[in-house]
Amino acid sequence: MIPPGETIGILGGGQLGRMIALAAANLGYRCHVYAPEQDSIAAEVCAGFTCAGWDNEAALAAFARNCAVVTYEFENVPVGPLRAVADNAPLHPSLRALEIAQDRTKEKAFVEELGGRPAPWQAVVTADDLEAAIARIGAPGILKTARDGYDGKGQWRIRTAGDAAQVDLSGKAMVYEGFVEFSGEFSVVLVRSAEGEVRFWDSPSNRHEDGILVQSTVPASHRVAGQVRDARALARRVADALEYVGVLCLEFFATDEGPVFNEMAPRVHNSGHWTIEGALTSQFENHVRAICGLPLGDCGLAARGVVMDNLIGDAARDWAQILSDPANHLHLYGKAAVRPGRKMGHVTRLVL
Repeated sequence: MIPPGETIGILGGGQLGRMIALAAANLGYRCHVYAPEQDSIAAEVCAGFTCAGWDNEAALAAFARNCAVVTYEFENVPVGPLRAVADNAPLHPSLRALEIAQDRTKEKAFVEELGGRPAPWQAVVTADDLEAAIARIGAPGILKTARDGYDGKGQWRIRTAGDAAQVDLSGKAMVYEGFVEFSGEFSVVLVRSAEGEVRFWDSPSNRHEDGILVQSTVPASHRVAGQVRDARALARRVADALEYVGVLCLEFFATDEGPVFNEMAPRVHNSGHWTIEGALTSQFENHVRAICGLPLGDCGLAARGVVMDNLIGDAARDWAQILSDPANHLHLYGKAAVRPGRKMGHVTRLVL
C-alpha cells in the first residue's frame, strides 16, 4: 500500500492524466508528469514535470526513481524504453497490457484466445494481403493501422474492392476488418486491484461521429443492456489474464448474435468520464486507489441516469451557455488551441 503523500508518476500529458492527477490530489498524493510536449495540460495541475522524449531511457529512469508508482494515460507509448521505468518503480498497468493493446493484431488474437468475438479480420502489409483479405472477408470493410490510431485516425473505409487500390500501404502493418451490423455501441469499464478484486461501472450506450465518441448515456439502451453480462465476463477474463491493476475499458458492438469486441484501452477512458459526478467513485479515483493498493471504491450510480457529451472543437466556446444551466457539470481541459475533431472538454448531466 502506497500511503497518501507519496508521488504518482503519470506517463503522458493530456486530459486523462490531468483528471487522474486531480483525483490523486483529493486523496493526498502528489503527481509528476512525464511527456515530450512542453505544453502539457496535465502538468499544469501536478507538482512535478519532466519534459523529455519517449526514447530517453536515462530521463525515464530518473523520473521513475522519484515516484512511488507509475501509470500511463494513453497507450501509444513505446514499450521498449518503458522498461527503464519498470526497473525503477512499480508500473501499473503492466507492460504486457500496453504491448497487447497498442497493436490491433495482437489485441484481436489475444481476445479470441479468451473466447471473445471481434469483427472478421485479417492482418495486412501488402496490396496482395489487402486483396486477399477483401476476397475472404468481403466488402464493405475498414482498413486500420495496426498501431497508433485513435479517434478515427489511421482508418480508411473500403466500400468496394476498387477502393483498395487508392490506399498507399507503404509497408505499414494494418488490419482489415469486415463491417459489423450492430444495434448499439457500448463499453465495459472495470477496475481491478492487485489482489484480483474486480468492480464494474454501469455500461453506457455510446454514440460516435467520424470515429470520435460524442455521447455516453447511462443506463444503456434496452438493446445494449441484455449484452452487458457476456461482455463483462470477457472483460474480466482479459483483466485476469493480464494480472491487470487499474482501470480497463473494452468497447463492444451490440449485435443480434451477442456482443462483438471492438477494442480495448488499458487506461481510464472517455466513455467513463460520466463517473466523476455520476458514480459514487469515479474511474479516476478508483484508478488511483488500485495502483496505490488502497481499498476500491463503490462503482454504483449516484443518480438514476447520466448523460455525458464531449465538447469537440468549437463546441467548447459555448461554455457560458452551458454554465447557464445549473444542472450541467462542465469540465474544460485547458487546451489553448481549438481545432476540429479535438476533444476540448465534456459536460455531464445527472437524471435525479
